Amino acid sequence: MSPSQDTLFPLTVFYDGSCPVCSRKIAHYRALNRAGRLHFVDISAPSFDAGAWELDRPALLKAMHARDAAGRLYLGVEAFRVLWLGLPGPRYRRLSQLLGLPGLHLLAVLGYRIFARLRHLLPRRRPRAP
Repeated sequence: MSPSQDTLFPLTVFYDGSCPVCSRKIAHYRALNRAGRLHFVDISAPSFDAGAWELDRPALLKAMHARDAAGRLYLGVEAFRVLWLGLPGPRYRRLSQLLGLPGLHLLAVLGYRIFARLRHLLPRRRPRAP
């Protein structure tokens, strides 16, 4: 699903905290999330239960997922686009809009797919205790 004006916050963002790139980006977004529009869930945490969220763990490991307050699910690049809409200021909103343009969107989707397939080759971070 593509982000739109209909996206309802708060947004729950499911990410792999054992991925060093993923966890670094989420730490950055967390620092910007002063309004509390975003809620982050680490799917690598030992206490995480995908079934409790009615999600599929293998699918969560393939691409970042985000769910808005209306229950709409966003995957991969679309999850980033909607996450950026939840951040303050125009910078990330513009980035979300730019990645909606057909040519850039295609490049972003292809780039994300490559990263998602290869990220398992990165050194893993140990999950933090709850």
